[in-house]
Amino acid sequence: MSSYPTQIQQGSLIQTTFVWNAQEVQSLKVGPDLKRLLVQLYTNLNNVVLSLNAKDTGLYDEQEFLTGQQFFANPSLSSNTSQAPTQRQAFRKVIMFGALPNAGAKSVPHNINILAGYSFTRIYGCATLPTSSFIPLPYASPTLNENISLLVDGTNVTITTGIDRTSYTICYVIVEYIKQ
Repeated sequence: MSSYPTQIQQGSLIQTTFVWNAQEVQSLKVGPDLKRLLVQLYTNLNNVVLSLNAKDTGLYDEQEFLTGQQFFANPSLSSNTSQAPTQRQAFRKVIMFGALPNAGAKSVPHNINILAGYSFTRIYGCATLPTSSFIPLPYASPTLNENISLLVDGTNVTITTGIDRTSYTICYVIVEYIKQ
């Protein structure tokens, strides 16, 4: 696994760069057993780092966050393109939406600078009627006017309700996406 660019370091990632140079270890004036131990320690430490970096981090923030999720390589890239195919990192952001709308649509900016190649992998949320009721978003009901739709475009998160849902005053929308 390669190291990550510094501009996306917000996340629980540990660099996988070499801590010990193998030539330096071999040039140490110590016995072969200690040299083997140092190599084993480095190998084990690197395995822990690789495992730790492969986990999905459970931090939900209003700032873009590198989740640790890894998606398959971009199918449009091949070994013949200028950019080699690699696993794609997923990012997460929470949008504090506020109250749900009254039988209509409400849009809130997500402030993600969406560029060509971005793909959303998850769009979900929950609305809260303080102390008494909680609705998942999107919400499907057998009664058509009770449905709630949730969508994201290049600028906004939009929620559409068929009836007055303004009493649901707390609403969080979580978006997760890849950038290539």
